[in-house]
Amino acid sequence: MHTPENISAQLAAQIATAILKTPRQLPQLDAALISSGLIDSFHLVDLALFVEDTFGVRLDDGELNAQCFDTIAQLAALIASRQAG
Repeated sequence: MHTPENISAQLAAQIATAILKTPRQLPQLDAALISSGLIDSFHLVDLALFVEDTFGVRLDDGELNAQCFDTIAQLAALIASRQAG
């Protein structure tokens, strides 16, 4: 099982590299991703697929929004809770 810190680091690296195309500039763990427009709906699907493939958890389509997670820290906590449960 992954730790929340490990999950956050992997998410930040994936977002920086695959979505933002800034591999040397990782987003802050508490930066608003969705509500700020940093991640659009197309990239959100890519991120969900990365989460499911990498961490072995399922995200429902209804969870792919700023209300369920808007930051890397929130998403990491969601993943950790799914892995624990």
